Amino acid sequence: MNKYFSNDAAFDSLYSLRAQQLSSIHWTPIEIAKKAAFHLCGGPGNNILDIGSGTGKFCLVAGYYFPDFHFTGVEQRKLLVDEAIITQNATEVLNVNFIHGNFTELNMDQYDHFYLYNSFSENLFHYKPIDNLISTSVEIYDEYRNHFYELLESKPPGTRVATFHCPDDYLPGDYKIEKFIPGDSLKLWIKH
Repeated sequence: MNKYFSNDAAFDSLYSLRAQQLSSIHWTPIEIAKKAAFHLCGGPGNNILDIGSGTGKFCLVAGYYFPDFHFTGVEQRKLLVDEAIITQNATEVLNVNFIHGNFTELNMDQYDHFYLYNSFSENLFHYKPIDNLISTSVEIYDEYRNHFYELLESKPPGTRVATFHCPDDYLPGDYKIEKFIPGDSLKLWIKH
């Protein structure tokens, strides 16, 4: 086993000091990433998108444990994408890529399943923000939430979603909770 995947402290040691300080609030814990990835990799289709991937922790952990799947992270902060790529090089996880951009600009037809660690909430709450380099507002929050909802509406039955610290109303009614793990705010969904 790669030593970096043994626990969060070992993995986070690959990050800059600032990214390490943000980890407990903004990056997915290893155990949550493994549970979410297990769910997302449980159906047909092998391209999984992490929306608001930050420093890439979910994608890299998921890619390490599920090497037959491909994980893409999209992140609007270039510094975080750079951090993710540096970490990817250190861990040598090859079935992952990172895109610097906004998820609203991607062609979603190429992705089968989705992970979201409520990256939209920074537009509403400002507790320990990542930085002040991007615009935030209630209007942007509503735009992202609506775009995500419409994206999921357009996907076929069997589409899997894993949400962490997200309100249930982010997903259309035909997505049903397959599993909810009390105490860790992870919800695993399948479209019926």
